[in-house]
Amino acid sequence: MITTFITIRFLDILDILLVAFLLYQIYKLIRGTTAINIFIGIFSLYLLWLVVKALNMSLLSSILGQVIGVGVIALIIVFQQEIRRFLLIISTRYIRSRKFSFEKLFSFGEKKVYEVQIDSIVNACSNMSAFKTGALIAISKKSDLMSFIRTGDVINADTSSRLLESIFFKNSPLHDGAVIIKRDKIAAARCVLPITERIDLPPQFGMRHRAALGIAEKTDAVVILVSEETGAISFAKEENIETNIGLNRLRQILEKEFSID
Repeated sequence: MITTFITIRFLDILDILLVAFLLYQIYKLIRGTTAINIFIGIFSLYLLWLVVKALNMSLLSSILGQVIGVGVIALIIVFQQEIRRFLLIISTRYIRSRKFSFEKLFSFGEKKVYEVQIDSIVNACSNMSAFKTGALIAISKKSDLMSFIRTGDVINADTSSRLLESIFFKNSPLHDGAVIIKRDKIAAARCVLPITERIDLPPQFGMRHRAALGIAEKTDAVVILVSEETGAISFAKEENIETNIGLNRLRQILEKEFSID
């Protein structure tokens, strides 16, 4: 009798690594949300179907197979927000294109250029933090955020610290909501942002923190918020939020995010 050993090809290893990577990305998208419980339930049902199928239990295997077959459509409906975020991560994080220009080629020794008015934003946050003026500023990158701009009042004005402070002044009619900045323009104010569905957030996080995470999770925008209670400045990107950062740290983050290489 000839004994055969299991052969493992390079493509098999690559297949396993790709599946592990996809599962890890899915976990990152749904961790801390109610979707994780749904995902665990569906995955458990799939494992049960594999066991039943291996035991040749034809009737139960057929029923579970039909449920899982229809379940693909249910998965798309239930996880539509997570699927959208996953596709956004692929398009913005892993397939970023580098733009070529003659200005970059012949810009030796020139001052570094940024897509947004960093000085104006940092100065405004400094003053609002000192006076404990609540603020929520979403800055777009690749996404145009038009669906969120339409929920507020269009301004389309040059970004300046005085204008930002005026918008978030507590007696201003525009202070309730978020400001959206596109490149060097304040696109709109009083915008409504989506709220994150995460349930693992600290209890001290208010609606500004949840709205900041909500827009950061669903788009590639970065968000700055100033607490009305403490004056602390926080920064949100993707599913992460960095709280109580200093002005130097804020400037460092913005320069990294919006530098024109």
